[in-house]
Amino acid sequence: MPADPAGTDPEDRTPRERDLQRRSGAGGAMSPWLVIFGVILLGVGVYVISAVI
Repeated sequence: MPADPAGTDPEDRTPRERDLQRRSGAGGAMSPWLVIFGVILLGVGVYVISAVI
């Protein structure tokens, strides 16, 4: 029984799939917009908590 499922060998991928993987940031880095949104959301949360206190 093979260790990997059929069709998952990196050599079998089409050039388009390889380009998409390269552009997607295979390291799993967060999007800058996600970080910016998180900072804004944190600021709104601090503002609301300080208004309640």
